[in-house]
Amino acid sequence: MKMPVALIALLALPGLAACSQQTQNDAANTADSAAADTSATTSNAVGDVDAATDSALGQAGQSMDNAGDRTGAAMDNAGDSIASGADRAGNAISNAADATADATGNAMVKAGKALKD
Repeated sequence: MKMPVALIALLALPGLAACSQQTQNDAANTADSAAADTSATTSNAVGDVDAATDSALGQAGQSMDNAGDRTGAAMDNAGDSIASGADRAGNAISNAADATADATGNAMVKAGKALKD
């Protein structure tokens, strides 16, 4: 198991009391450097996570917009198909009613002629 450099430096501080001032300064600089590296790495990681989150949310939003557009287009097509079918059915009913009226009229004319003769 690896121990972070900052932790090792912290644990070594009591033993450094007997060391020279230069050694103590070097150890402190090493600890400061390790802490700065850790901070920079953490900051970069947070930035990477934020960027990845923003990208994922943007893509999800775009996907939802696209799905909504496709659903709307499908609904429009369905509505057009229903309207077209209703028009055809209306025309068929109208034609049948006209044919029935014509047949009834013709039958009445024939019946009228038959009564006259």
